[in-house]
Parts: sequence; C-alpha cells; structure tokens
Amino acid sequence: MATLALAAIPSAPAKADEPAGGPAAGKQRPRICLVLSGGGARGYAHLGVLQYLEKLHVPVDCIAGTSMGALIGGLYASGIPADELEKRLAATNLSDIAFDRSERSRLPQSQREDEFQYPISLSAGFDGDKFKLASGLVQGNNLLSLLQNWTAQLPANIEFSHLPIPFRAVATDLGKGSEVVLENGSLPRAMRASMAVPGLFAPFRIGERTLVDGGLVSNLPVQTARDMGADVVIAVNIATPLQDAAQLQSPTAVAQQMVGILIQQNVKAQKALLGKSDVLIEPMLAGMSFTDFARGKDGINAGWDAAQQQNARLTELSMSPAQWQAYLAERARNGSTLAKGTRIDAIEIHNGTRIPTDYVRSKLAVKEGDIYDGADLNRQLSVLSTNGDFNGVTQEMITRDGSNVLVIDAEAKSWGPQYLLFGLGLSNSFNGRGGYNLQIGHRYPWINASGLEWRNDLVLGNTRLSLQSELRQPIWGSTGAYIAPYLEFSRRYLDLYSDGSDVKASPVNEYRLDTAIAGVDLGLPLARLGEVRLGVNYRHQRYSPNYDYPIVNGVNFPSGSDSQPTARLRVTIDQLDDVLFPRKGYYAYAEVNHGFGNNDTRYSDIQAKGLWAFGSGVDTINVALEGARSLSANENSLGSNGIGFTLGGFQRLSAYAQDQFSGNYLLYARLTWLRDLNQYSLAGLRNPVLGTSLEAGNVWQSKENFGDGPYKTSASVFLGGNSAVGPIYFGVAVGQRGVWNVYMQLGRVF
Repeated sequence: MATLALAAIPSAPAKADEPAGGPAAGKQRPRICLVLSGGGARGYAHLGVLQYLEKLHVPVDCIAGTSMGALIGGLYASGIPADELEKRLAATNLSDIAFDRSERSRLPQSQREDEFQYPISLSAGFDGDKFKLASGLVQGNNLLSLLQNWTAQLPANIEFSHLPIPFRAVATDLGKGSEVVLENGSLPRAMRASMAVPGLFAPFRIGERTLVDGGLVSNLPVQTARDMGADVVIAVNIATPLQDAAQLQSPTAVAQQMVGILIQQNVKAQKALLGKSDVLIEPMLAGMSFTDFARGKDGINAGWDAAQQQNARLTELSMSPAQWQAYLAERARNGSTLAKGTRIDAIEIHNGTRIPTDYVRSKLAVKEGDIYDGADLNRQLSVLSTNGDFNGVTQEMITRDGSNVLVIDAEAKSWGPQYLLFGLGLSNSFNGRGGYNLQIGHRYPWINASGLEWRNDLVLGNTRLSLQSELRQPIWGSTGAYIAPYLEFSRRYLDLYSDGSDVKASPVNEYRLDTAIAGVDLGLPLARLGEVRLGVNYRHQRYSPNYDYPIVNGVNFPSGSDSQPTARLRVTIDQLDDVLFPRKGYYAYAEVNHGFGNNDTRYSDIQAKGLWAFGSGVDTINVALEGARSLSANENSLGSNGIGFTLGGFQRLSAYAQDQFSGNYLLYARLTWLRDLNQYSLAGLRNPVLGTSLEAGNVWQSKENFGDGPYKTSASVFLGGNSAVGPIYFGVAVGQRGVWNVYMQLGRVF
C-alpha cells in the first residue's frame, strides 16, 4: 500500500564488511531489476536494501516501484545514491512536506484567522446548490514541489528508460480500475500519482486519466520488471500484514482491512512469478505500522538485515571494485538531463481557475531568456500554493520542437468556488451547567477580477447567536491592503452573579444583550506578521434581564439601550507555529474603541492580550497576559462589547464559573506547561499532551481600584490533544477558599 508520508531518516546502521564476488570472467552479466513495493512508513526498509546492494556492488539495471517503492525507486533511478538520498531525507521535515503543512508565518493573515477560529480540518464547499468535499485529506502540493526540486535536472517530458537507471511507476486508473504503468513524462508527477492513497492523498491527473495508488492493482510489480527485460528480479515486499479480525473496532478499520485483502491477493499473484534465480527480500517489520513514521531507523535496519540474510545469493550478482566503478560511470552517462544554464525560450500558463492569468503571471519573477532554476521557481510558486486560492500551482520544463518551454499549471480546488469552514465547542463542568457552540464559516473568493471576497461567520450556541458578513476588496494592487464593509448581529446571554465573590456561586439573574453594527474598515498588512484594521462603525446595543426579579442584596436589574458611532483600531500579530498547541512563536492582539455618544452612554475602551510559546524537547511553556480598561467618562456605561470585561471559565480562571466576574477593568495572567505524550497511543487523540497551568487575575468596576489586590487564582492539571473536531481537554482546577472544578472542554469558542 502507499505511503502516507515520510519522516526524517536517521543514520544508516553500521555495515559489516562483506566479500564482493561476481560472475565468472567472460560470462555475460544478467539484467538485474529491482522491484519495490508500497507499504507506507514501512518503506524505509527500501533504503536499507539499496544501501546493502551498493555495499556489495550489486548493479541495478532497472527499477519498478509502487507507491513508497515508486518514490524511493524513482529518486534512486534519477541518479541520487542511497547514502545521499538518506542525507537529504534526514535534513527535511518530510512529515510536514507530505501533509502540505506550511509554516504558519508564511500564510496570509486571513488563513491564520480561519485556522484560529475553525479548528475542524474539513475541506468542504459548494458550487450552486451542490455540496462538495475534497477528494483527499492532502493535496500533495509540497511533496510534488520537493520531488521536482530533487529531480530538477530532468526535463518534464523524458522517457523513463533514459534515466540513469530505467524506471517504471505503477498507478491505478480510478475510472477503470486498471493498472497503469507510467514510463514517460514528468518523473515527479509519476511518483506523486503512484502514491495517491485513496481517501488520504487526492487523486492525481496525468493526461486524460485520474490516477490513484498503484498498490490497489500491483503492489509488488514483478511482471512490470519482466516486461523491462529483467533476467533476475530482486523483489522487496514491505506490505502491511492483515490485522486480527478481533482488533477491527471501527468502520474505518474494516475498510482498511478490505483494502489490505486486495493488496495481499495481488502481491500473492506477483510473488508467484518469481523463479529460482530471483531474490525475494521481506524485511521483518513486526510492530511497525503503515503510519509509524517515527521508526524510520528501525525500517532502515530491517531492510539492511533482510538483505544481509540473502548475502550468498546477492554476492553471486556482485561486481569487483573495478567493474563497479565502470558500471557507475556508464550509469551516469546514460541519464538524459537538462544542460546547465538551460534558458527558458517560452512560458506557458495553463490556468484552470476563475482567477485571472495575469495574477498568476505577476507572482513569477522570471521571464523568457532567463536561466531555468526549478527550485527557485517552486519557491516563487509556493506563495500561490499557500495563499488558499489554488489547489496547487506547479511548474515543469519541457522540450518541444527544439525549444525549452516553462509550463505553469494552476489548478482549481475541486470543492469550490465557495468554501465552508466548521468549528464546534462544548463545555461541561459536570455540575449541571455547560454550553455548546457550532460555528460555520462561508468564504467566496475572487468574485471579481481584482479579488473581491465575501466572508460570512455564523455562531449558533446556547448562550450566543451571531452573524457577521463582510466584503473584502483588495486595493492598491498586490500590497495586501483592502477595504472591508461589514454587518454584525449578535445576541448573548450572560449570567449575573450577585457580588463577584470568589466562592462557588450560582447566578442571580441572566441578561440578554443584543448588538447590531454596521461599519467599514481599512485593512493593512504588517508584512507577514499580521495586520492592522482601522475603521468606523455605527452600533446599537440593548440589554435587559431575562427574569423580572426584585432587588437582591441591593442590586437591581435595569434595562437600557443606546446607539452611537464608534471609531476602532485593531492590531493582530500571529507568529505561532501551531494554532492549537503552539511550541514556539507569539501572538498579540490589541483593540481600541472610541465612542462618540454623550458622557452617560459613551463606550470607549482598550484591550490587549498576548501569548508567548517556547519549548525544548518534549516540554513547552506558554505565557499568556491580558489587560483591558474602560475609557468612558461614565464607568457604568455598557462598554464596546455591551457587557464590560469578564473572567471565569476554561483558561480564564478555570476553577470558576463561566464569566463569573465582570467589570470595567481587567488584568489576567496564565503560565502553562505542556509535555508531549506522542509516545503513548491515546484513543481519539492526536499529539496528546499532559499540562498544568497557574492563573491569576481580577476585574474592577472603578478606575481607583484598578490593579489592587488580592488577585483571584486558579491551578489546573489536564490531559489534552487534537481530535477530529478540534482541541479537547479533560482537567481539574482548584481555586481559593475550596473552590474547585472538573471540566471537559472541546474547542476554543468560550
């Protein structure tokens, strides 16, 4: 089966000296073909086998590979020695490459906003009235770029028989279910197509065919090697074994087992084609799963050991040192490569999107007559690949009628042109009080040729209902600046506590706060750091108690409303490496509102918060700070958000009730320690962590008391991780005077 991803590969194991034999003098050497199967992370074994063959001086005259076998085999066939290939893989975070993870600091601020607000990684959209999902969890753009960089010396319309080692990659025609042997064209595209694991990697189109993982039809392509003229086949089978039926506890596991059964059947048929003169190598990879990328060293060692067990037979095929050097020199001469300094004679842009071709061309700092540099072009195109507008933007150099033509291919997202985002929040303190939020985002980019985008955000919850609609029209060319008119409507229900005491308390009433805002902002990028938004709006607010209670402990429950224009300045800087559990980077947010109402109702305030993350090994420290204050002359005014500022709830003094403390002035700090638990398998959690946090903060009604102690404190211990629907935490928190709380928190929406 195909690989899911690659991970950094450690140094090869120590290699014992082996004798080098060879065929008898004057006897014609047999044509030796290497067959490499798919098998996910278990494919690290292929590298160990290649290193052992090089150690013995066993020549490889042709290679046939499927999936991971196609990746390792194709790169080796292009002229990269096994040890050099190991070094390159070790120096690259191939897990991020394979799963299209880019540094968040390189993403546009709009994408970082969406990642922060919508943690469910589901690619969905619609075209008219048709709802669509992405055809794979991963589009494979970064992987294709990496393969292009490492094979940049090859033209994109090469015969694979003209590589230093003749090569074939096996894929499956998704429409017909038939085997497809790729023998010419772009080598990186052939490798990418052979690795398109159904449901994980998106299918890959080459010509008129849509291709997926070749392991479905021929995971160990022995017959392909025979068709290439092999006299001797060295077949390396690393396919994942079937699981015990008692261990299949989910529909997904059953589906994977069904695919495994199909693969086992075609592997069995291909193994039957092996003869007495052939060599079958099956590394012992017990306990190493299809996705066990952290065990790359074990895979390499297993491949080396399995090849070593066939030492007697392999030695019969080996060359003397002199023969080996002559073989390597001839192999290097055989490869068809682009000459150094090859110049671009023409540029073609194949644009399958609604986005203007001129926009794609404007992102290329290359012109006709320039020297072709594939790696530099991929870096230029990565800006387009990571901005969210395209499914992928790739390049390749082809030779046509004696000319070198640079072809740029811009591919549209198959699940657009309108896109949906999702977030879910659940909060439960196991005391009869909890909450939920469902978030749905809608994005409609490139409504016009200049990049107008329509953005809608809907929140449906038991304490909050809101809808925000915004248009973003880029201005001033490609500077990243935009004008954004918007509308916001919200209704929020807030529990009111009698005296803000720090004991475990019950609310004495509930307030309903309705807000309507219409405004326009100017957005300005801060390079790749974040953005500034400056604008004006007109807002109407109304507040009223839900229950008509009499005065309680001297507190009455008034109703009121007000409307006034407001100016707003908002600054966001986001340089975190991960939006859910950051290990390094920083985040800062500040907002200033100035109302133009009268002194009794004016709402003006300032608030700021920041998060710093830094880690070492498996440990990470996060420091969070927050401050806010009213700037109104009347400290009993509503405040720009209608309720002043609140503390209480998950990661806001976790031992206390949600929004238990409210006032016009706020200070808060949190110190969190996290330890990675990736070495443990926890059901339903990815990247699990054990954490503890210390919190302190308070709110005040009047300026005179702002900052005075004592501060309310909370300490918590929790287990967290990423789930299919966002970050999840289970924990217990203790506060002052015996206050404590057990909580389950899903998402970050409270």
